[in-house]
Amino acid sequence: MSYPSFASHQIGDYRVTVLSDGNMSASLELLCGIDIAEAGEIQRNVGIAEPGNIHINCYLIRGAGRTILVDAGTGGLNNAGGKLKENLYAAGSSPEEIDTLLLTHGHPDHIGGLLDIEGRPVFKNATLHLNALEAKYWRNDTWQKQASERGQRNFALVRRTLDAYEKSVRFLDGNEITKGIHPVWLPGHTPGHTGFRIESDNKSLVIWGDIVHFPHIQSAQPAVSIAFDCDPVQAEVTRKKILEQAAREKWLIAGMHFARPGFAHVIPENNGYRIAYVEA
Repeated sequence: MSYPSFASHQIGDYRVTVLSDGNMSASLELLCGIDIAEAGEIQRNVGIAEPGNIHINCYLIRGAGRTILVDAGTGGLNNAGGKLKENLYAAGSSPEEIDTLLLTHGHPDHIGGLLDIEGRPVFKNATLHLNALEAKYWRNDTWQKQASERGQRNFALVRRTLDAYEKSVRFLDGNEITKGIHPVWLPGHTPGHTGFRIESDNKSLVIWGDIVHFPHIQSAQPAVSIAFDCDPVQAEVTRKKILEQAAREKWLIAGMHFARPGFAHVIPENNGYRIAYVEA
């Protein structure tokens, strides 16, 4: 089966396809540790015409008798994204065919598409996998009370979503999820922020979630954090570690906020790294 409209890569038994959910606006002012003018210059130097525009990706994994979706986009929340479902159909699949949902974390641009307008599960036949620390964080009343008004809405969304999928939620324990696919704990952005590593035939593809929101900026300067990070210090440590490992081991990387190619290699450059997109 071919997927002419979507970038995809074959890793052993699995074909991994990037599905766009669309875009969302995020000002460069959300970044910490870099001058806004410098951040804008980095964006312009790589040909990004709208420096504050962030792409939203999800990933469809098919093979070994499984149909897996990593993250579910915004569902159109906050007037952002919402293109996942139509792209899922265009890629030859459907919500009903998804048997496994892998969640990187609970922010609305990753879980908004899990519920329909009436609050019912969109992926009725799927088992939902996430880090137990993630669920614990969003269930914490103290953290919710300390959040901003918008943050409190995010807490409420996660709780509604976990309640709706209650019977099909499984917590990751570090072990293999299915043959050749392992979770990778990447804390900082959220306490249970998790990536997923697919290994087969000496090939590795790592879906690293929100390690970067502005790929070119935060790879060139890994110390740069964003306001969405729950623990900016831990997020920086995690980002530096996985950037170094990805470059050293020449992993193929998939990122939820990569540009349309959806896949990239990490190349050491100066005192940081460069994101080099890989066409399918």
